[in-house]
Amino acid sequence: MAKQIFTGRYTTENNEDIVVFIIGMRINKRLAVNKWLPVFSAMPGMIKELYTNKEALGFLSMESYFGLRTTVMIQYWRSTEDLLAYANGEKHLAAWKNFNKKIGNNNTVGIYHETYNLKKGHYETVYGNMPLYGLGKAMKHMPITAERNSARKRLNNITKT
Repeated sequence: MAKQIFTGRYTTENNEDIVVFIIGMRINKRLAVNKWLPVFSAMPGMIKELYTNKEALGFLSMESYFGLRTTVMIQYWRSTEDLLAYANGEKHLAAWKNFNKKIGNNNTVGIYHETYNLKKGHYETVYGNMPLYGLGKAMKHMPITAERNSARKRLNNITKT
């Protein structure tokens, strides 16, 4: 089914606290299908869960893009709190634990995310097993330490270096 085209110029209301979450993976070793396919396959179940429970979870919408080595998903959330609650939910935590168990710091597949709170002007990023990418390419690239080991800590650590 084709999407409806709205002829002319449009905008959106901007009186809401919106969070933009960019997440994806990068295949670093194409022949290591047994490593990157499980990572790729974990996402459809989470996407279904998000669309099935949009209102309860605070998920608004998303767009997906696929390249030769890299996937990008842009998600829109009602708040940082909703996004972090989902990140600590059962389905996401199971996928995250599985990734760390099977991949960890193995460089066959990379994952990343960037979080932007548009109203507050805060953002945070994570890159695991990735080359310089996204904001990591544009800003100072630094290792994650204990002080910045969670999204909440990174979002609250804006002015510290």
